[in-house]
Amino acid sequence: MNETETFYDQNAQYEWDRLQRHRTEFAVTLRVLKDYLPPAPAKIADIGGGPGRYSIALAQRGYQVTLIDLSKGCLEFAKQKAHEADVELSSYVHGDATNLRSLGDESFDAVLLMGPLYHLPTNKERRQALQKTRQVLKRDGIVFAAFITRYAPVRWIAKNEPASHDYLELAKQILSTGVQRPSREAQHFGRTSAYFAEPTEIKPLMESEGFETLDVIACEGVISMIEEKINELADEAFDIWVELNYRLGRDSSVHGGAEHLLYVGRKTDKR
Repeated sequence: MNETETFYDQNAQYEWDRLQRHRTEFAVTLRVLKDYLPPAPAKIADIGGGPGRYSIALAQRGYQVTLIDLSKGCLEFAKQKAHEADVELSSYVHGDATNLRSLGDESFDAVLLMGPLYHLPTNKERRQALQKTRQVLKRDGIVFAAFITRYAPVRWIAKNEPASHDYLELAKQILSTGVQRPSREAQHFGRTSAYFAEPTEIKPLMESEGFETLDVIACEGVISMIEEKINELADEAFDIWVELNYRLGRDSSVHGGAEHLLYVGRKTDKR
């Protein structure tokens, strides 16, 4: 069992609650899915979907969703949450994004890859996950791939620990390599290995692995790390902010100031 699996086995509830604390990220992502997914009941693989927030939301919209995750604890948690929501997922698969043999080739209309690419610290592993994703997608299938930006931890440090020598050293390391290894200093970013992507590397990476770019969106729009009051708004006011940040999140000039970037692409015949 690796550190990522152990962490999520122990923190399924925390990960489920994270998208309640960060309502804008969740709502903007659902807005992207609404615009780019094929109509229900298309088949979707939610690879690295953790406790199933997106899987359950999509099942409620009539999609056939298979949830795949490294953490057995998250899969069991997702089963309970699906039961509470009175929906059924197609299946729950204990698996790794770099090895999807059990899913079958060209089996899915769309794939959500919302976590693996920032938990795979090497370029070889990230490319392997993308190759396996492409393999399970049908022709012209859609991929949604999430990245955490290179500057997100630096912005977190500036907000929360600007005088800490340890955190400043960590920031230098991440800016230089993009890679975080488990350490005491990294506890607020997760106690796992992680990769933080340069915004400009995302499209070339995805296109070199056989995807046609449809969109790249900053999930927090322009309110990254200043979202608290917006996330407390009632439905109508909150919805206005979601639409605003969905529109602004497409502006590449704000991508470096967001925490999460969501790539949308279509499988092509070329690699």
